[in-house]
Amino acid sequence: MRRSAYLETTVIGYLAMRSSRDVRVAANQLSTREWWDDHRPEFDIFVSQFVIDECEQGDPSAASERRIYLNDIPVLDMNDNVEALAEEIANDLQIPPKARIDAFHISMAAVHGIQFLLTWNCKHIANPENRPKIERACRDRGIEPPLICTPFDLLEI
Repeated sequence: MRRSAYLETTVIGYLAMRSSRDVRVAANQLSTREWWDDHRPEFDIFVSQFVIDECEQGDPSAASERRIYLNDIPVLDMNDNVEALAEEIANDLQIPPKARIDAFHISMAAVHGIQFLLTWNCKHIANPENRPKIERACRDRGIEPPLICTPFDLLEI
């Protein structure tokens, strides 16, 4: 059975951005592109309308480049369970209002039973200190949480 992965907006951003001179960012870009080119076919990948909306923001030329990577990726549906879990996660993690969409990314993947959530957002999503709270919020609702990781983490599995 194929594995499933939800791509959070930062993954699409790293794929579409021009090569960075910052060593860390460049390494993340390289890992993301390697995962996309070599490992993506092993996964059923998904996004949400949140990802699409975030990719449309900013410079129109950059948005157009991001849009290319979204072609033919299934979009998960929003529902009451996604909203309720996102609110709980946002409250548990004390995510500020301007970043509450991060909780929706986690919730979207969890509620839809996606195995992996790929992200480079290490402030609220791929933050090891937040993981126990995220897992507890999901499991308290009878939902298995996704494994939150970066594309780099999936290069060797």
